[in-house]
Amino acid sequence: MAVLEVRDLHVFYGNIEALKGISLQADAGQIVAILGGNGAGKTTTLRTISGLLRPRSGSITCNGKSLVGLSAHGIVAMGISHVPEGRRIFNVLTVEENLNLGGYLIRSDRAMVQERKSAIYALFPRLLERRMQLAGTLSGGEQQMLAIGRAIMSDPKVLMLDEPSLGLAPILARSVLRTVREIADRGTTVLLVEQNARQALTIAQRAYVIEVGRIVLEGEASELAKDERVQKAYLGGFEAVSSASPEP
Repeated sequence: MAVLEVRDLHVFYGNIEALKGISLQADAGQIVAILGGNGAGKTTTLRTISGLLRPRSGSITCNGKSLVGLSAHGIVAMGISHVPEGRRIFNVLTVEENLNLGGYLIRSDRAMVQERKSAIYALFPRLLERRMQLAGTLSGGEQQMLAIGRAIMSDPKVLMLDEPSLGLAPILARSVLRTVREIADRGTTVLLVEQNARQALTIAQRAYVIEVGRIVLEGEASELAKDERVQKAYLGGFEAVSSASPEP
C-alpha cells in the first residue's frame, strides 16, 4: 500500500480552479518528483497535502488514514512534514533552538529530542558546528540544511520539499539533493518539487509532470528522463510551456 495517496484532487482559489483532478502516490522510501512550470500547481499540491489549503473535493491519505479536514498541526502529527520554498526558518533563534521547535511533538521525551538532534547533526555536520549560531547568520545552503533538519525532527513518514536547491550554488544544490537521497534511503518517503528537473529525475524513482493543474505525464523517473516532451522542456531546469499565471 502506498504511504501517501492523492486521488482526484480539486482545489480552487476563489473561482479559479488551481488543481483539476490531481492523482499521485508514493511508496515507503521512494522519492517522487513533481515537475512543471511556474503556476502549474506544484506548490498548491504540497500546500493542500499539508493542510494549508482545503480541497473542494478529492482524497488524501497517509497509510490509509484520511488527511482531508485535519489541521496543519494534525497532519504533522500524522507523519507529514513540509519544507516550503524560501526555507522560513526562525532567524532570531539559534540552530539548536530551531531544531527544538521541530521536535515539538516529542518535547516531553528529552532523550528522544536529543537522539533526533544527534541524527540530524550526523546528517548535516555543518549544523553541529553552527548549533549555537543565530539561524539568520547562516549561509543559504546552511539555512536549507536547517529547514530540512527541523522538518525531520518529527521523524516523518513523508517529507515534502518545495524547491530545496533554489538560490543555491550548484555544488551546494548537489549536496542538498544527495542528502535528500540519503533521507529516503533511511525509509522516509520524499515528495520533491525541484526546479532542476535533470537532478530531480536522477535521484527520484517516480515522477509526475503537472501543467495548468493537471497531470500530463507520469511514470518511472528514468523513463520520463528519456521522454522527448520532457527533454524539450529543459532550459537549464524545467520550464513547461504554459500560459498559466503564477501560483498565489
